[in-house]
Order: sequence, then C-alpha cells, then structure tokens
Amino acid sequence: MPFQRVMPEKLSAAVVRQIELLILRGVLRPGDRLPSERALSDQLGVSRPSLREAVAELEEHGLLAARPGAGIYVAEVLGSAFSPALVELFAQHDEAVFDYIDFRRDMEGLAAERAATLGSETDLKVVASVFAKMEAAHQKRSTAEEARLDAEFHMAIIEASHNVIMLHMMRSMFDLLREGVFYNRQVMFKQRTTRLALLDQHRAINEGVQSRDPAAARAAVQAHLDFVAGALQAQQKAMRNEDVARQRYEHEKAR
Repeated sequence: MPFQRVMPEKLSAAVVRQIELLILRGVLRPGDRLPSERALSDQLGVSRPSLREAVAELEEHGLLAARPGAGIYVAEVLGSAFSPALVELFAQHDEAVFDYIDFRRDMEGLAAERAATLGSETDLKVVASVFAKMEAAHQKRSTAEEARLDAEFHMAIIEASHNVIMLHMMRSMFDLLREGVFYNRQVMFKQRTTRLALLDQHRAINEGVQSRDPAAARAAVQAHLDFVAGALQAQQKAMRNEDVARQRYEHEKAR
C-alpha cells in the first residue's frame, strides 16, 4: 500500500514553514525586523533553541539576515532580480523607461482586475486607507510623500490580487523605481495640474476596486499609466527644447 509512517515534525521546521509563508505572501517584507527572540518564541509557542535553529536555517537559505547589535531582518532579496549590469543598462536608455511603463500597464491592469474580483474586504480597506493618505498628502503639497504613497497604493492593489509571483516580481520593479532607475517619481508631482490629475486617476482606480468592477479598475490603471507615459514624453521633449535654446543663447552671446 502507498502509505508511509507519519513522523512528528520538529518545532523548528514548523517555524521555518510559517516564516517562509509570511515572506512568500508578502506579509513580511524585505527589511522588516523580526521581534526579539524572547517575544518571537512566546508568540510562536516554541523554545528559544527551536527558534534559533529555525532562524539559522532561514539565514542559510538567504531569507533572513542578522545585523550585529540590531536584530534579525527579512533579507533584501529583491536586488537579485536584476543584475547590476542590467540595472545600469536600464538607467542609460529611454527605451527601457517606456517599456517599463508598458509592462506595468499590462501587469497592474491585471492586478487591479484580480483585486476587484478576489480581494477580501480587508484588502480593499487597505487600498482605501492608502488612498486616503494620498488625499491628505495632496493637501499638504508634499511631493516626496505623494510619490512614496503612489508606490504604496499600487503595491496594495497588487497584494490584493493574491498572486505571489506577481507580488514579488512587481516589488522588484518598484524597488528599481524607488531608486530612480527609470525616472524620478517626485518630478511627476511637482506641477499643480499634474498632481491633481494623478490624484483623480488614483481615485478612479480605487473606486473601480472598491465597487468590485474589474473592467473599470483595469481601465483606470491603464488610463493612469498612459498619462504617466505622456507626461514623461512631454518632459523629455521640453528638456530637449531647453538644450537647443541654451545652445542658441550661447551662440547669440558669442556673436
């Protein structure tokens, strides 16, 4: 008969599996600090030796990292998604910027569609909460805060889509955006009319998700990223025109 003897599972293995799932599902994020050994062992209901064994295994697998004097953190594993040479190549060519936006348009449109359909009520509350923070930041005219919340809003929708592959892939993509590899998000929020348009676009995305209308949610994401692409193209054209104007001015002064 195709049966095997059931073996009792080590406590450390159960701890490893629980922390792995929390990382996989995006609950624990890169850079998050774990509770102290005492607090974590109490929360998990295991002895400290069992916890240490589990943490050591997760460190060996590259999922946790110890920082001397600071504690145990979820490893910054996102950097491995793209080689440094490829990241540098992205940064040097405008073509990558617009391909990046096209990729986000397709993937985030799908994520919004899935979030409207599959997201739990709590997922939708998280999305709504982040959007409320965006509205508050808009009133304060804090471009840095608006840019940070912009990424947080989009990631909340991706998390609500409940696809762990998409989640980690898009986190990797947003990590590059946060580092300014593709473009500076804060520039997008400097002009008053652009800031208002971006807020309205995020409102439409939120409304599509909250009303559980997958088609509306997807269309709102696509319209938003089409706007971003157009704004970047206009910005690049204005910069080229300014370079030409400077050359003419310098030539005029030299005459």
